[in-house]
Amino acid sequence: MADLPNCETLLLNLDAGVLHVTLNRPDSRNAMSLAMVHELRAVLDSVRHDGSVRALVLRGAGGHFCAGGDIKDMASARAKGPDAYRELNRAFGAMLEEAQRIPQVLVAVLEGAVLGGGFGLACVSDIAIAAETSKFGLPETTLGILPAQIAPFVVKRVGLTQARRLALTAARFDGAEALRLGLVHYYEPAERLESRLGEVLEQIRQCAPQANAQTKALLLATEQEELGALLDRAAEQFAAAVTGPEGIEGTMAFVQKRPAKWAQ
Repeated sequence: MADLPNCETLLLNLDAGVLHVTLNRPDSRNAMSLAMVHELRAVLDSVRHDGSVRALVLRGAGGHFCAGGDIKDMASARAKGPDAYRELNRAFGAMLEEAQRIPQVLVAVLEGAVLGGGFGLACVSDIAIAAETSKFGLPETTLGILPAQIAPFVVKRVGLTQARRLALTAARFDGAEALRLGLVHYYEPAERLESRLGEVLEQIRQCAPQANAQTKALLLATEQEELGALLDRAAEQFAAAVTGPEGIEGTMAFVQKRPAKWAQ
């Protein structure tokens, strides 16, 4: 088990192979400060190679997911000049890249404000569950700035046509609309939120950890790699998986009509 970092802006709870990560700046609706970005990157790095952690659940404290970037950080960067703004912005983008590539399944539980940077985090999740309280939006252009690091992830999530509308109008919308757009996978009333999360985590536990990690990487690679080369590599991975520990255990469990070891 990897050592988790000490955090001031995040609450961490590891339970039955699931790391629950709670953005914990409720007074600012969990606006993402540079300190929070650094801490989240450290958490992602600490579990990246830890096979005992099957999934990460990302959510916010105090009824909100994340209201975007911290204006105070932007104000302090102003005194340091353009380089500070660039570094601040790019650090957030690097965190989104790392969150998207993490081999574990990333589940986002979205309540209240899901704006700007919070919207970006929702877009890199593998599974997103929206509460009926959730409100989504890309407000950057109303502030005279750009959704610079978020935009590519939004396009990949909902498509260019919808991303243009959302980014160029800064329109706010609810979880039902997020479900229609394909931004989230579930839209639940408050009393169903935790049970839906439990169902999703139980489904994840039925899947072999390494098979899940390799499948996630394969799916993400479809956006970048040439098809033939990708299929060649996938065939090699398939052959290795069939004859590897998970493939042997999965096959035996199926024949013996019992749960696989990772599902117990």
